[in-house]
Amino acid sequence: MPNKTEFSYSEAFSRNIGWLLKDEQTLLQTKKVAIAGLGGVGGSHLLTLTRLGLGHFHIADFDHFELANFNRQAGAIISNLGKPKIDALASMAKDINPELDITLFPEGISHDNLDHFLEGVDIYVDGLDFFVLDIRRAIFRRCAELGIPAVTVAPLGMGAALLNFLPEKMTFEQYFQLDGHTQEEQYLRFLLGLAPAMLQNGYLVAPEAVDLASKKGPSTPMACEMCAGLAGTQVLKILLGRGKIYSAPTGLQFDAYKNKMKKTWRPGGNQNPLQQIGLMIGRRVFRKKYNEVTAKDNNPTVEMSAVEKIIDTAKWAPSGDNTQPWRFEIKSDEYFVVHAYDTREHCVYDLEGHGSQLAIGALLETITIAANHFGFKATISQRENLPETSPTFDVNLSLDSNLKPDPLYTYIPIRSVQRRAMKTRHLTDREKMELENTVAPEFKVKWLEGFSNRFKTASLMYKNAGVRLTMPEAYEVHKNIIEWRTKFSYDRIPEKALGIDPLLTRSMEWALKSWKRVAFMNRYMAGTVMPRIEMDLLPGIACGAHFALVCNKPPDNMRDYLLAGRKIQRFWLTATKLGLQLQPETTPLIFASYLKNNITFTSINKIEARSKNITEELKHLLQEQEITKVMFMGRIGAGELPISRSLRLSLNTLIQSK
Repeated sequence: MPNKTEFSYSEAFSRNIGWLLKDEQTLLQTKKVAIAGLGGVGGSHLLTLTRLGLGHFHIADFDHFELANFNRQAGAIISNLGKPKIDALASMAKDINPELDITLFPEGISHDNLDHFLEGVDIYVDGLDFFVLDIRRAIFRRCAELGIPAVTVAPLGMGAALLNFLPEKMTFEQYFQLDGHTQEEQYLRFLLGLAPAMLQNGYLVAPEAVDLASKKGPSTPMACEMCAGLAGTQVLKILLGRGKIYSAPTGLQFDAYKNKMKKTWRPGGNQNPLQQIGLMIGRRVFRKKYNEVTAKDNNPTVEMSAVEKIIDTAKWAPSGDNTQPWRFEIKSDEYFVVHAYDTREHCVYDLEGHGSQLAIGALLETITIAANHFGFKATISQRENLPETSPTFDVNLSLDSNLKPDPLYTYIPIRSVQRRAMKTRHLTDREKMELENTVAPEFKVKWLEGFSNRFKTASLMYKNAGVRLTMPEAYEVHKNIIEWRTKFSYDRIPEKALGIDPLLTRSMEWALKSWKRVAFMNRYMAGTVMPRIEMDLLPGIACGAHFALVCNKPPDNMRDYLLAGRKIQRFWLTATKLGLQLQPETTPLIFASYLKNNITFTSINKIEARSKNITEELKHLLQEQEITKVMFMGRIGAGELPISRSLRLSLNTLIQSK
């Protein structure tokens, strides 16, 4: 292998030839590029342009590498932790081309050194963080004054948005029009100006990761690498005068997740009427997000203790309609208390608190898994002589070096309800065996597979929904559990997780304002038909299978329900690990329990009569005479993660002082 003294520029970059002429490659070797910011995109810009054969660089960055950079930044490796980014990346670039002429600006860019930074530069490539606007504006302004072309490419979602600002063309400030606006408004104008098509909208699954207060947001490695590819191509075309080069107000956005490419044209920049409409909408969304973030986490930079990390993980346990019937009290670094409660007083679906008890059991199992991950054994004891409506649990943590991490830990925050259609492929024998092992020996799994069984179960759920949606007692629950006009909810079910079309969504929102409206829709407009088709019948057919978890004996106390909740959580997490989606189907079991115990659950006699018929049909379907042994039902199948889901309350809300 050649050593440093044997380095040959022409040989090192010979594979560029073909797409470049030899003379063009030689010309690139003479060009100087300035890059400010060496983070997610800037570092990749430097290495990509070095491999393209550019020979001279001015690079600026004052930051150091930390673990939070590892998902996307060139140079973010263990051996570089704590090192200045500028030194690490300059070294990497010199390892690619030891003949490189590279000038470092380790203090970053300021008004004092800006002219020195741009001295002799042929092109500027923007690598600054999204939230750095003041110095970015100064750099682009000076580039326009000096006649230096400037390229900015933003990583958005799993794609990239490009804008070029060329000499004698529209300037950065003319396009974005940031002057005289608040910082919040400037962020919005910069975002919408970068990507008028907003292709990245629609697949952000964890909006709480957008932390405007701390000036942080999610980013992907794919987006950063796409940015480098786009920027590198623009540099080549601009410096060599080849091909069509778009300049603001024309831009490009490509999104690999959406499989879409858009050419955008906004004459007048953010003054364009389309942009003005977008800004009006964006202000509402942006302001809501800013308020949510600051309200949910007043001090996001404080390092959490081990107990807080365990609780922060455990809070993702499932609960009926995302009620989260628990609060936590931290007593010490190795001891906390779970104050739980049930919702039987106001929720018809929480018969004798059993639904809440299943959720609490799932929480206790999640605490155990989370504690295990952080090296603790969790010893959980239920306090005696307390009402079943408010059970309390003491959780003692002890370090145990012999513990092996539970592989289900990773899937705790991923697990969610998928109410939309799944794939209809059968579960494999391996998948079913692994799921069955999670609930054995106390439970067995009854599988309802094949089109016939899926259709029968879906039909039963359709009929059962007819009971739910015509009960005034259930209406009181339904009107409170849906958060309308949102994809994510911290304490309810977001409307977009319901899996219904927009027209039906709006009619449901209108109807649920009052029971009179619901009764009118049901009586004169077949109001339950379309919701049942879209939410119960079609999804019930479009799945891999339905299933029932059957206990060895009917439960007779709270501990049985807590154990069942633990098993359900392990079953659900295992399904998530296998790439399977799941939706609970428990209301037929709840109504069957009401009937078995001769408890009236509705004031409408004919509804109770219909429920009796459904219960008999359920017994026949499951071939279980002792229907009370069935602790949980659901549908399951392969498919994508839901695009909309319930989130969880913040630790500030869940951890309380007593």
